[in-house]
Amino acid sequence: MKRQTLTEKTADELLRYIQEHQLKPGDRIATEADLQKDLGVGRNTIREALRLLMSRGIVTVRQGSGTYISEREGVSEDPLGFSMQSDRKKLTEDLLQTRLILEPPIAALAAQNAGRDDVERLRVIFQEADARILAHKEYAAQDCAFHVQIARCTHNSVMEKLIPVITNGVMTFAENVRETEYEQTLLSHRAIFKAIEEGRPVDAQKAMEFHVLFNANRYRAEGQ
Repeated sequence: MKRQTLTEKTADELLRYIQEHQLKPGDRIATEADLQKDLGVGRNTIREALRLLMSRGIVTVRQGSGTYISEREGVSEDPLGFSMQSDRKKLTEDLLQTRLILEPPIAALAAQNAGRDDVERLRVIFQEADARILAHKEYAAQDCAFHVQIARCTHNSVMEKLIPVITNGVMTFAENVRETEYEQTLLSHRAIFKAIEEGRPVDAQKAMEFHVLFNANRYRAEGQ
């Protein structure tokens, strides 16, 4: 077994510190000087350990402000290597199939577990997407945020780690579909949101399944 370097050991200690203090994304962690005292190592070691955690997407440094827990929560921007796949058509189809497996039960769990604040955040995102769709403007970023917030509404830490699959699925589909669909997306988003807002898991699952399946069939028809 490979022996850990002092930097790696310190990075592990910092992770324990984060867990013990129950720090959440966006929370500021202690200063380097305070971490030195708590962990009993030099400033250079602390800095190297923080850089290691930055490379893992666990912390982020804001110049002049300090070190914070990253919104990425330890998930790299491309954890599954989607950017390396050259066949974008097959990737789009595979992501749609995967989303069809994952997202309907995620929507059901969101309807079951979402709190008032979760629903309000989802409402804001939904309304932003709604406005852009009604105006026939580009809405891929808002669409992506809508699906991400649904995953967060589950309060299931494993489900939330699947967010990169969802975001890549939404954005890859938007980049590769020829025609932007406004009307059906509007209706589907509304149905999904209302079911989650009203705590109707079965309806949320059905609405999400229809939404993803509609897009999958539309994309398949384009290729024929």
